[in-house]
Formats: sequence, C-alpha cells, structure tokens
Amino acid sequence: MPFKALQLSEPVLRGIQAAGYTDPTPIQLRAIPVVLGGGDLIGSAQTGTGKTAAFALPILSRLDKNTNRTRVLVLEPTRELAAQVETAFHDFARFTDIRTLAVFGGVGYGHQRAELRKGVDVIVATPGRLMDYIQDGSINLRDIQVLVLDEVDRMLDMGFLPVVKDIISRCPRERQTLFFSATVPPEIQAVASFALRNPTRVEIGANRSVNNSIKHALYPVAYDQKFDLLVALLEKTDFDSVLVFSRTKHGADKIARRLKSQNHSVAVLHANRSQNQRIEALAGFKSGKYEVMVATDIAARGIDVAGVSHVINYDVPENPEDYVHRIGRTGRAQAVGDAFTLVTPENADDIRDIQRFIGQKIPELRLEGFPYQPFGVARPPAPRGQQRQGQRQGQRGGNRAGPAAGGGGGRSGSRGSNPVGPDRDKQGGKVGFRFRGRRG
Repeated sequence: MPFKALQLSEPVLRGIQAAGYTDPTPIQLRAIPVVLGGGDLIGSAQTGTGKTAAFALPILSRLDKNTNRTRVLVLEPTRELAAQVETAFHDFARFTDIRTLAVFGGVGYGHQRAELRKGVDVIVATPGRLMDYIQDGSINLRDIQVLVLDEVDRMLDMGFLPVVKDIISRCPRERQTLFFSATVPPEIQAVASFALRNPTRVEIGANRSVNNSIKHALYPVAYDQKFDLLVALLEKTDFDSVLVFSRTKHGADKIARRLKSQNHSVAVLHANRSQNQRIEALAGFKSGKYEVMVATDIAARGIDVAGVSHVINYDVPENPEDYVHRIGRTGRAQAVGDAFTLVTPENADDIRDIQRFIGQKIPELRLEGFPYQPFGVARPPAPRGQQRQGQRQGQRGGNRAGPAAGGGGGRSGSRGSNPVGPDRDKQGGKVGFRFRGRRG
C-alpha cells in the first residue's frame, strides 16, 4: 500500500516524496490510520522500523497550517533524539508553514526563547529543559491537542517518571496521547493508565527480537587482543560506515584515539561531549566525514543514521535490551546490516542473558588469518552475584576477572567466510569457546 492510500495531506505526501520514502513500514501502516482518526495509541516495534514517521506524518496532516500556538508536544529522553525528531518533522513539513522547535539542555536558552516568542506549532523536548520553560512562563501547554511520549521505556529507565507525570497533568484533559517505544515493559502500564483513554495497541514483531535484516555474530577473543581484532575486522570488512559501542565514556575516548592512530576518521559521541561536539559528530558521521563513530549507549536508542552498514560492540552491553537497540542502528528501514560483538570469557553470563532475551543463539565466528592467542583455562563459575560484581569492577578498573567459560571452539570467518571446527594453538590452549545456555 503506498503512502497516498493512507489519507495523508497533499503537502505531507510531497514531503514524504522529497525525503526519499517510498512504501510505508508495517508500524506506519497500522499506526497512521489510528493517529489520523484521533485515537490514543500505544505503538511498539523493533528499533529501526520507522516509528518517528508513524506519528509525525499523521500529526502534520491533522495540523494542516501554522497558527503560532503550540498544539503538539513530543517528549524525548535525550537531546540527540529531540534534535533528530525535530529534523524529521521539519523535513516532512517542508511544503507547509508549520513551525517546529527542539527544546533541550546542553545549549544556551537564547535561541530557543527567541523561537518560542515567535510561536511554534510543534515542540519536541526533553523533560528537564521543558520544565524550565514551563516554570518561567515561556511555555504553557493549554493548547496541546496531541501529546507524544517517544521512547517511553528509555524515559522510565532514566528516572523521568515524576516529571513526565507532572507534564502530562499540565496538558488539557481533552487531547490525543500517543506512546511509542521499542519495548513495552509492565512499568509503562502505570503511566498509560492515567495518560491514555482506551488506547489502540499496535505491536509489530516481538519486543525482544532482532530485526531479521541484520546478520549478527560473536567474535570470541582474548581480552588483550580486543583492539587488534577490531582493527583487523575494519581492515577486512567492506563497510560504508561503522558504529562502535563502548560501555564507558573513558573507553570510547580511548578506542577513538587508537583508531585515529590507525588512520581512521573517527567521531566520538557520549555524555561528556559538549552539545556542539555531539551535533558535529553526528552531522559528520551522517555526511561521511567520519567513517567510524565510537559511542556509549547514549546512541543506542533512536539515533537514525542512514547507511550504517556495521555495528561493532567493542564491549558487550550490560543489559540484554541494549543489545537489541545497539545492533538496531544498522539494518534500518528494511536495509541490510551486519553486527559484530567482541566477547571475552568474562562476558559469558552476559552473552547467555542476551541469547535468552532474544530467544536465539548468536553464531560464533573467527576472523580468518587473525593470530589468536589462547583464552586460558576456564575456572569454575563463581556465584552469580559475585561473578557479575567482579565483571563490572573489571570493566571499570581495567582489571580482568578470570574466565567464566571455556569449552568448544569457535567458528571462523568474516563476511562470506566458511565456519570451521574447534581449534587450539600450538601449545594445546583453547582459542575458542561457546556460550551455551546456563546449566541447572
């Protein structure tokens, strides 16, 4: 079904065409009629499936023209997401006179205040900066017709529940409310119970599933060889652009410095970077100025950069949900992508948790020709709590805990290579291990 069959306004259809969109995604097909009809909605779908357009397109069609009154409020958990969603609204509304403004912290108040005084139809905001403007009278919500809570699960994870409830209470009771999220945990129901009225629920795919356009694999490696394997993967992989994830800000900076020393063009994105630095990093990565961006999980949710061909998890994510969000930065909008995760024996429990969460085993590969060192002899696993504590201390302090898993060999190969069986070094040490389900 083409977009024109969804009863969107003619100016918005022109904006869709100019933005290069062709056919609607499943979440758009099911959500757009509900939003156009004025009903409340809870929409969930795998990351990278077009949730922003699913609410932006019908909202813009309903607004029709500029009135200099704020009629739509979109809440986002991070400033990057707020800026990105504001850009999407602006692009889709390019053939209308509808005015959109992103409101977030990390930058001065001057420009935002000046734009607010001119009057805007759509505000895309982070909760903290929005409350600053509400409290000083620069923004009031009395004319809000549509309230959108985007990435709701992330907002709750970040502790925004009290301020979000405050913001909802300041909006008119007669309004349309839309929740969009990659996952819908039970905690969201507590917010939905007082924010929405008889919502339609639209779910596309399993909340825990990986987009089937993404090929993902584990690359077991000794801790001391992680960076060498990263460099080797970049050398032997035909990529367009690569997003590398680190667990920590310090780790991201270190990886970026070392990649630059290897003559890679690298951008860095994490919470300690200034807003101008973050904007420049994203813009440079999108334009192709930087071939690699090293980021913490601040970039895992909702950062939509077209053409990311590969995601590499330099560090295994701490939470299984973040694995899905991280690798979802590639294979977006039904494109094909690859995701590699560098794993050491210390990561065994995290990998088991991820595989249990997504309901599938992740293939293990070995890069052909890489001089793997032995992983060492596996120790008996420590009690669960002690094991996780030791792993996290090792991550933060740079010290490595003893291996938590050993066993059979990995499989070799990068893109297009053939898997092989277990292998050992010349001294008989194991150079592969598998992450099977937990015993007992």
